[in-house]
Amino acid sequence: MTYALREAVAAFRRAPVLTGLAAGMVGLAIFVVGLFGLAAHNLTEALHEVEERVEVVLYLRDGVSNQEIELAHSELASLPEVQEVAFVSKQAALENARRDLPDLGEVFADLAVNPLPASLEIRLRPGFRTKETVEGIASLAGAYAFVEDVAYGREWVEKLFSLRRVAAVTVIVLGSAFAAVASLIIGTALKIAIFARRDEIYIMRLVGATNGFIRRPFLLEGGLTGLLGGAFAALLTYALFRIVYAFLFELSWIPGSWVLGGLAGGTLFGVLAAGLSVRRHLAEV
Repeated sequence: MTYALREAVAAFRRAPVLTGLAAGMVGLAIFVVGLFGLAAHNLTEALHEVEERVEVVLYLRDGVSNQEIELAHSELASLPEVQEVAFVSKQAALENARRDLPDLGEVFADLAVNPLPASLEIRLRPGFRTKETVEGIASLAGAYAFVEDVAYGREWVEKLFSLRRVAAVTVIVLGSAFAAVASLIIGTALKIAIFARRDEIYIMRLVGATNGFIRRPFLLEGGLTGLLGGAFAALLTYALFRIVYAFLFELSWIPGSWVLGGLAGGTLFGVLAAGLSVRRHLAEV
């Protein structure tokens, strides 16, 4: 292993331009993945905040008794998907409307009769804020005879979860595409390195060196290239994050575990790419 590490470091010194170019290109490829990771993280946080506001609202008919409201409240609150059920009286609904719609304050002030209905607001537990769960709760709650209408923002709930699916698919597809590009770059760089050292490899084979012994320096070289590329990508991503945060709008930096995972993933990816390339090209030497 000492020999392999020494040879891998020596390869960096022998061809610093080629090594730097390979690490830079890998870094740029991973940088794009990092950008999508940053965007996906902030999109996920934004969607999570929106999801917390997902609720099913039951508008009650006038004249509903307190016993009926308490029965519905108890039954709905006992459902495993439900986090909280809140009763909003007609007067509270009017006060909320006056607070939330100040432009219509004069209209609400001149009302002789409160036209707003009482309601039950149902909030769901984390993990159950899905389209299917929302629709199921809305259908179940709407079966009460004293419920006049059920509202949960059907259209924007559908768009919310569609957006989540699109974001996830986009990150996976583009991340895979740029990972393939990085693999080709590492493989090409190692192929050049193998042919540049073909005489040395030939002599090593003559003295009995196994393919595994010959392969180790290249595997380490690929791993170091992937690690350098990952570090370069992390620096570029953080620099862009600071620029956007300072001059455009606020963002949340990705979790530290994502950065460490990216470095580890880049290293592992470099080793795997190198292994595949070396196996294919050693036969040509």
